[in-house]
Parts: sequence; C-alpha cells; structure tokens
Amino acid sequence: MNGQRQLVALIAASLTVAIFAAPTEVLAAGPEDSVRNLYQTLLLTMKEGRILGESGRYARIEPVIHRQFDIPLIARLAVGPSWAALSPDQQQRVTTAFASYIAATYADRFDSYSGQQLEVIGHQQSGSGVMVRTRIVKTNGETVGIEYLMRQNDGSWRITDVYLDGSISQLATQRSEFGAIMRRDGFEGLIGALNRKVSLLTGSVARAF
Repeated sequence: MNGQRQLVALIAASLTVAIFAAPTEVLAAGPEDSVRNLYQTLLLTMKEGRILGESGRYARIEPVIHRQFDIPLIARLAVGPSWAALSPDQQQRVTTAFASYIAATYADRFDSYSGQQLEVIGHQQSGSGVMVRTRIVKTNGETVGIEYLMRQNDGSWRITDVYLDGSISQLATQRSEFGAIMRRDGFEGLIGALNRKVSLLTGSVARAF
C-alpha cells in the first residue's frame, strides 16, 4: 500500500512539474486575434465613451494601438523616401507623434455606442502579409467593410495598413499627405501638423514631441 501511495505521489509530482514547465505560448495568436483585441477595446470604449470623455477614450485606446499596430513600420512608410534623411532622434519623434495621431483618430471616431457591431469575418493571404476582413454593422443595418493588412513582427501579428471598403489604403493617403507637408514645411512642419491634429481630436491631451 505504501508503495502504491508513493507511486501515485510521484506521478502527481511529475504532472505538476510538466504543467508548470510547459511554455506559456503554446499557440501563437493569429492575425484575426490581433484585430479582435483591437475591436474589443474599441467596443468597450464606445460603450463607456460619454463617461470617459475624449481624454479617457484616448488613454484607453493608446496602449492598444502600440500593441496591435506596427507603428515604426507604418511611420517609416508614411513618411516615404524622406525617412532616410532623418536623424534617429527625428525618426523617433515622428514615430511617437504618429502613434498619438492614430490613437487620437480612433478615440474620436469610436466615441459612443448605439448598438453597432464590430465583426471579424475571416482572413486570406496577401502578397505582403495577411488580410483580415471585418465589417462594422451600424444600427440601421448598413455595413462598412474594413480590411487590415497584417505582418508578423517579433512573433506577433501587427496591423500595417487599413483599407476602407477594400480599396482605400489609409497608409497611401497618409503618405501623400505627409509627403506634401514635408516638401512644403520640412520635418518640423510635419511634427507640428501631427500635434495640431492630435490637439484638435483630443483637446487637452495634446502633447509636445
């Protein structure tokens, strides 16, 4: 009997060691999961939008933007060829400003909830990554298709571009806009423009970069 008890105890101890020794990331989150995480935060923020106010929505959304978007890559592609001429400090400044601009844009657009649904439909391979298809269903039944271009970075799927109705690239639009500002007003002009946009969208949350 003692031998059986010892054997059972040994098996239990072995199982305990095996459980705690198992890697924490058994399955890496897929591209759809990254978008779902974004949508969960947006939906919660919308439902509490009036209570949170502009600054509260911004504070809620900003860290999620940093986790789910590949901000350094997006900033580099949005600035375009001028990126190579920027110093490391300038590159960091525009990356930080651009992250705040994206967070402020989402905080402004997803400000209240009236029954909207944010749905992830599926994904498909794209030439430069994976395209996650989603849709926003408005309270009147109207749907808006939004697609997210995802790429892996350090083992995580991150958003690198957003397409409205499958055709309008947010990154291409920003590249055109930022390029025009850089040509006209230079680097400081671009930083100033981003700051003004953040200030306009979030009021008291505006920052100096």
